[in-house]
Amino acid sequence: MFTGIIEELGSVVAIARPDGDDASDAVLTVVGPLAASDARPGDSIAVDGVCLTVTSVADGAFVAEVMPETLRRSSLGGLVPGAPVNLERALPANGRLGGHVVQGHVDGVATLVGRTPGPRWDDLAFGAPGTLTRYVAEKGSVALAGVSLTVTWVSDEGFGVSLIPTTLAATTLGRLTPGDLVNVEVDVLAKYVERLLATGTTGAPAPSARAAFGDLATEAAR
Repeated sequence: MFTGIIEELGSVVAIARPDGDDASDAVLTVVGPLAASDARPGDSIAVDGVCLTVTSVADGAFVAEVMPETLRRSSLGGLVPGAPVNLERALPANGRLGGHVVQGHVDGVATLVGRTPGPRWDDLAFGAPGTLTRYVAEKGSVALAGVSLTVTWVSDEGFGVSLIPTTLAATTLGRLTPGDLVNVEVDVLAKYVERLLATGTTGAPAPSARAAFGDLATEAAR
């Protein structure tokens, strides 16, 4: 898992299509000295918010394979050599949860529709389908291109965030222009709550579990 606190701004140096087909999978080579410094094959690194598995490491760069499903669902399919990408290594068990719980499982993409500069910050407005905005809450958390952010407003057609100078300088979000796409990962808690509510009528505990809960309740009441 990740926290949405970007560690490094990396750069794509190569994108290979093993089958020679834009609809196939891709092999991505990314330069990121910090991310690659302690990476080993099998480790996870979030690239613009997408959790990828490292297949090899050399000379401050790592290689990861990207499946067609990931290319369709995220902005990775539009990457070109030289493109900057946000990088975050997986959170160690004893690490600080500085942002929020981020899985690196992108739910879809949003489009930057407006940017309003402030004295020391920028307000960004994103257009997104209702399939995404239904999980977004004002003052809740959302991950954009892997960056943990607080939602400033939300509607059925989109949402807004505000970026401090550090975020503008240290991530790809500072370089976005209207029309650009960003990966969106909504708060995983919202998805689980919806799932539980949808299956509530058929997901009752088994009789043995109900009995166990009943015993616990009886003991607690004594």
